[in-house]
Amino acid sequence: MPQQQTLIVIKPDGLVKSLTGNILTRLSETKLEIIAAKMVRVSEELAREHYQHMKDKPFFDELVSYLQGKLHNRRKVLAMVYWGDEAIEKVRNLAGATNPEKADPTSIRGSYGRITSKGVYENVIHTSSNPEEAEREIKLWFEPDEIIQDVYPTKTAVLDKVKKRAWAQI
Repeated sequence: MPQQQTLIVIKPDGLVKSLTGNILTRLSETKLEIIAAKMVRVSEELAREHYQHMKDKPFFDELVSYLQGKLHNRRKVLAMVYWGDEAIEKVRNLAGATNPEKADPTSIRGSYGRITSKGVYENVIHTSSNPEEAEREIKLWFEPDEIIQDVYPTKTAVLDKVKKRAWAQI
């Protein structure tokens, strides 16, 4: 069985409904390893890049706002990388269909998701759809040193003029 990695994001509606523990418990059924996890304040740039494949959809801006937490006043998500045998398929099966109304009622999305009156799928969790998307998404959300398993080739680079927030001196 191929070792794979997949991005999982517990979206703002999952956090506002206090579903993190329930979702993590369900994900533990996969017997996969968590190799990265962090709380992320999602910028508009990150949300737009994450959903780039949907930029031509009429609900794209709503989707961006949703991932940023603007629709739930919860401006954060929990981003994780799960790794192991057939990780993508295992996680997607457990997550259920993207449309919560078509998802198996015992799946994560079937249990906790809904569709808003504007037609946005509030499906509490994102999972990568295939290995190519997993790589694109993981590299978008995580730096190499934030992942405890070497899942993609890396290089050592000297980066100058990188603007970052730093701890202020007191």
